[in-house]
Amino acid sequence: MTAPTTAALTGLRVLDLATLFAGPMAATLLGDFGAEVVKIEHPGKPDPSRGHGPSKDGVGLWWKMLGRNKRTMTLDLSKPGGRATLLRLAATTDVIIENFRPGTLEKWDLGWPELSAVNPRLVLARVTGFGQFGPYAHRPGFGTLAEAMSGFAAITGEPGSPPTLPPFGLADSIAGLTTAYAVMTALAARERTGEGQVVDMALIEPILAALGPQPLWYDQLGHVQPRTGNRSPNNAPRGVYRTADGTWVAVSTSAQSVAERVMHLVGRPELIDEPWFASGADRARHADVLDEAVGGWIAVRTRTDVMAAFEKAEAAVAPVQDVRDVMADPQYQALGTITTVDDPELGPLRMQNVLFRLSATPGAIRWAGRPHGADTEEILTELGLSPDDVTALRAEGAL
Repeated sequence: MTAPTTAALTGLRVLDLATLFAGPMAATLLGDFGAEVVKIEHPGKPDPSRGHGPSKDGVGLWWKMLGRNKRTMTLDLSKPGGRATLLRLAATTDVIIENFRPGTLEKWDLGWPELSAVNPRLVLARVTGFGQFGPYAHRPGFGTLAEAMSGFAAITGEPGSPPTLPPFGLADSIAGLTTAYAVMTALAARERTGEGQVVDMALIEPILAALGPQPLWYDQLGHVQPRTGNRSPNNAPRGVYRTADGTWVAVSTSAQSVAERVMHLVGRPELIDEPWFASGADRARHADVLDEAVGGWIAVRTRTDVMAAFEKAEAAVAPVQDVRDVMADPQYQALGTITTVDDPELGPLRMQNVLFRLSATPGAIRWAGRPHGADTEEILTELGLSPDDVTALRAEGAL
């Protein structure tokens, strides 16, 4: 179960000490492109992601995706034997990803001074809700709190309605992507300096970056973005529109030329001559007129006809799809976005493929998430521990 030699990150070793989503997702992304990832879980308290969402035959399906390309072992870091074993693993590792509350590793004498002493080239990625310092650092933090605190929920939803949280791990996913980028940035720096460093990743920051120039707008103009539903303050027509057969399509007119094509398509070219049509922001102030024109035209046509007409007009449109549509979508099929992974527990599994395509050093899913602690003895044997050493660790409760 080794990475193909052509994979971009072959030879990189990662210890995934994190639980739930942001930290483990970062480790998954590294493993997808060839890194050797070892998932370390508490012997009696596995990663809660194993139990999140639907399961089949008692096996959590989310874990099958999040745990892919990872070997799994158990280790209680609070036990002396667990601490000593982690330090031995750290000495041969490039990256450790953890998401304990600040101070937890230090409580076990496994902080940066101890880890870097055994491996000065180590990169330690610390993923928390609020960062390693500051007045909120020791609070429990989850993605939902970041979605609320960052301003995302405040701008999401219909005008006059309550703030809206996403029904999936948005902040965690953005932080997971960012953590993988941060790790690679630290590894690039190591190539120049020869030394590792600490990555301090707070869930509340990447999602704020994804929200765009809101702090700048407020700083310079006092502008606070309101909730606008599916409308945009920057362009119109923009939103989702119901078709004659009861489905929905999404339309975007971020480019002026596309907005003009849409007006020709729906039979309202005279609107292009209006003084306010010349800019996206001015069009947004007249969204009622534009939505009536576009929505009325779409409402009397099937989605198939709408899609064909928009494509012919070179106007931007997409169907509003649920997961059933996604699995059958020809563009996703062409890209190989959904792939099949053979799993010894559940058989063939379809899941999202690796995140992007590299022409010379592609990534791959080598296996889906493995059972709790499945590779413990193999990993410890590779580390040089004898059968008696492993027995002693088990007797201590460290495994």
